[in-house]
Amino acid sequence: MKFGIFYEHQLPRDWDEHSEYRLFKQSLDQIELADRLGFDYAWEVEHHFLEEYSHSAAPEVFLGAASQRTKNIRLGHGIIQLTTNHPARVAEKVATLDLLSDGRVELGLGEGASVTELHPFNLRFRDKRDVWEDAVRCTLPMFWNHGWEYDGEFFKFPLRAVVPKPLQKPHPPLWVACSQLDTIKYAAHRGMGALCFKFADINSARAWVNAYYNTFIHHQEKLCDYQANPNIAVVGGFMCCETDEEAWQKADGWTFFQFALALYNKEGPFEPGSMNFWERYQEWKKTPEGQRRSGSELIGSPATIRARLKELEAANVDQVILLNQAGKNTHEDICSSLELFAREVMPEFHAGEADHQAWKNAVLAGDIVLEDIDTEPFNITRGRKPTQAPTRETRDMIAGAVGRPAARPVSGG
Repeated sequence: MKFGIFYEHQLPRDWDEHSEYRLFKQSLDQIELADRLGFDYAWEVEHHFLEEYSHSAAPEVFLGAASQRTKNIRLGHGIIQLTTNHPARVAEKVATLDLLSDGRVELGLGEGASVTELHPFNLRFRDKRDVWEDAVRCTLPMFWNHGWEYDGEFFKFPLRAVVPKPLQKPHPPLWVACSQLDTIKYAAHRGMGALCFKFADINSARAWVNAYYNTFIHHQEKLCDYQANPNIAVVGGFMCCETDEEAWQKADGWTFFQFALALYNKEGPFEPGSMNFWERYQEWKKTPEGQRRSGSELIGSPATIRARLKELEAANVDQVILLNQAGKNTHEDICSSLELFAREVMPEFHAGEADHQAWKNAVLAGDIVLEDIDTEPFNITRGRKPTQAPTRETRDMIAGAVGRPAARPVSGG
């Protein structure tokens, strides 16, 4: 099993004029440390306008800086929003990062999580899946075709040479963000890796892993001629300390990650500066919901975390992504947690990676047939789904993906 670390660049209030500066510098220090310790991946999100929850609006810049301070760790976009970026700019930025990092980029692709993010780019929340699929078809061939043109439903792109090209051929490995667990099957259907949240227990993990690989093998339908990436990774709250009590004390605010995004989805958008999310979080934590633990967190002593990882290993999860930069977790606690985990836990699971790859190859070859387990009992909703049908309406983009066709004027009065 492989391991990643995960960055939202959360910055709960109160702030001072150097808070963001310290946040970004400390995050780079943490990734440099993770590289030295032997972690496999560093994932960085893209979000817009979500103050306190995520100050990561330019992940390609941050990952570019990380590329120059690391040697081996894979640098993951987890994810780029294809709905708010022009396809050619995505291809250019990703290829540049891949060259600067000596071919270490992992390319996660997503739709955007909320109306707070999407509406300023003149996008309807309900249309995001359709726009995303068209963007995939437009963007990815730019990596392997010297000249490319595209005439799609939402994007029009004239024949141009999109340069530079990535070092990895034909492109970096592809992933899909799965804020809804049932999107795991969709990721497999499109032949891409699944980036999803931690499963509740061993039964849930096995059901979703089996569903992913069975869909990947039997029901794959790629959006264009890209290279498939059979992988399933799970993100879990993380803090490793000598005792469970110490770990929970130091990771006290990790559920701010879940709380703040849910608040944006339910009540946003908010007038800038009008909401103190950290204060609202303190109120929520006193409620029964706020005090409940899922039991699946990777928070505790090395022995506690090892036991939970054994379940994921048994379910054949490919990668576990550790969410350590959350709430008000301190830089010192994050670093010491990574060090203890790398020393006491990670080597054991790294040692089993060859066996896991042999299992995966046998599954993909059809030598091992996975049980088809019903996933519905384990289908936990973690994000917001569109409640209305797509409009399929042609609209002008502003600021972001300006390559869409101009909106046609409505005829008549």
